[in-house]
Amino acid sequence: MVPRAHMYNLSGSLLGPSPSPHGMGFRDFHPAVLATALATFIAFLGIGVVDPILPSIAKELGADHFMVMFLFTSYLLVTGLANLVAGTLATRIGSKNTMLVGIGIVAVFAGGCALVSSVESMAVLRGFWGLGNALFTTTALAIIVGVSAGNSGRAITLYEAALGFGIACGPLLGGFLGAQSWRLPFAGTSVLMLLGFVFVATTVTEPDTEGREGVRALIGTFRHTGVRTNAIVGMLYTYGFFTVLAYTPLVLEGFTTMQIGLVFFAWGLLVIVGSAVLAPRLNARFGTPEVASAALTAFAALLCLMWLVSSPMVLAGLVVTAGLACGLLNANLSTLAMGISTHSRPSASGAYNSLRFTGGAFAPIVAGYIGGNYGAALPFLLGAAVITLGLIVLLARFSAFTFATPDAVGDH
Repeated sequence: MVPRAHMYNLSGSLLGPSPSPHGMGFRDFHPAVLATALATFIAFLGIGVVDPILPSIAKELGADHFMVMFLFTSYLLVTGLANLVAGTLATRIGSKNTMLVGIGIVAVFAGGCALVSSVESMAVLRGFWGLGNALFTTTALAIIVGVSAGNSGRAITLYEAALGFGIACGPLLGGFLGAQSWRLPFAGTSVLMLLGFVFVATTVTEPDTEGREGVRALIGTFRHTGVRTNAIVGMLYTYGFFTVLAYTPLVLEGFTTMQIGLVFFAWGLLVIVGSAVLAPRLNARFGTPEVASAALTAFAALLCLMWLVSSPMVLAGLVVTAGLACGLLNANLSTLAMGISTHSRPSASGAYNSLRFTGGAFAPIVAGYIGGNYGAALPFLLGAAVITLGLIVLLARFSAFTFATPDAVGDH
């Protein structure tokens, strides 16, 4: 039986001590970790900022649910594909420079979304926005892990908390600004990203170089059973994640833009609780793969309930509750992605995120089509089925995450 105080990969190498149940003070983190976490918070505001204004965009631009969902699909599909090259680029020009390029791209194209007058044009701009997001997310996680020797588990927890808080505050910002005009949230995101660019440029340090790896090496990471299994599970889970995040605002009938923003703000807060509070405690006691399995089960069950309920208020309550499961899964799947690969951190992160976001890309348009043609609640049932499939994959390959205690323990 493996002591839960540490986490090991298949070869028995130590991934680093898992987070203490009592947490870790901010002063214990490397300044670059804190700087990157703050930049992550700013960057992920842009994902949730669109949520509360989706009904307004659909109404004012005369688009149906299927077309509006392309705002998420183009973003996520490009994000997933771009992750295949983001890690490679980072090993050549450096993680910090790659992050800055990504932030700059997001700032430009988020501002562009505030100026266009058609859903089609906005979807194209959101695709470029997704490119910037891919460059950022791959390198942000790599920097945080790279400068956190001995504390990578805690650093990943901080990263996921910053990510969750960004996604949580995005709908709040979108609801507040979107109550005035649907264009303002895009403009606000652009301004924040410009501020983030300055902040990263002046405070983030470059981690140690891990050597150059090409796209072939990144794709080669999938030969590892654990890496492949984790990425597939992440892909299937992210489908359910974006079914909730992207589609639900369209079916919260009677909710104002601000009310939708508040619902997803509360959801995001529980994402933080799940990733930063529950995950360290539960993982220390039961193990990361075991907690991930339980969280997948709970998330699938909540989506089934979303399919069954008819009250928008009850649906909103279930969405908020789902944040706990999402937080646990975000933290645990990212931890496994960065720990079990023998390749460089940018490549490991890029490989995982490529499948993760590609899986999420299909959720919005599939949900929009099925919901518009076969029943507004049916996409939740499909999401539950996809997540259940992810659970089956994880349980079938559970031995890939069976950690063996090494004879000599040392930091990896």
